[in-house]
Amino acid sequence: MPAMQETKDTILLLKECDAGTKMAVKSLRQVLDDTKSEELHKLLTKSLEDHEALGNKLHDLLNEYEESSEEPSKMSSFWAKMMTDFKMMIDYSDHQVASLMIDGCNMGIKSLSEYVNQYKDASQKALDMCTRLITLEQDLMDKLRLFL
Repeated sequence: MPAMQETKDTILLLKECDAGTKMAVKSLRQVLDDTKSEELHKLLTKSLEDHEALGNKLHDLLNEYEESSEEPSKMSSFWAKMMTDFKMMIDYSDHQVASLMIDGCNMGIKSLSEYVNQYKDASQKALDMCTRLITLEQDLMDKLRLFL
């Protein structure tokens, strides 16, 4: 595996993970105030902190490659916000918050898994970061099931 391809795949995978953490942070902030249960609020707050911390580590790794992080696409952010706002208008409940967040986790896990396969020459460090993000999403999804 040429070092140039590894570097390219590493940077691309790190950027996708970074965008994923940013999307998760935006989504968590969007629904946090809509929670009624203190337990759900604590769970989402902890997840927000974990995503922010991982995002900071991803940003540091990108800096090592002299790369900047990127925001999630404006279109995907717009549609995610609109869909969340619409669904919350229809059903303003912890069940709905949990359902929306589970859908987001599921999409994140699917996308990240595709990126791992797409950027197969990425460094082990980048692959480990992606695995940490997938695990973070899976853990949140598992805990959110209690609120369905």
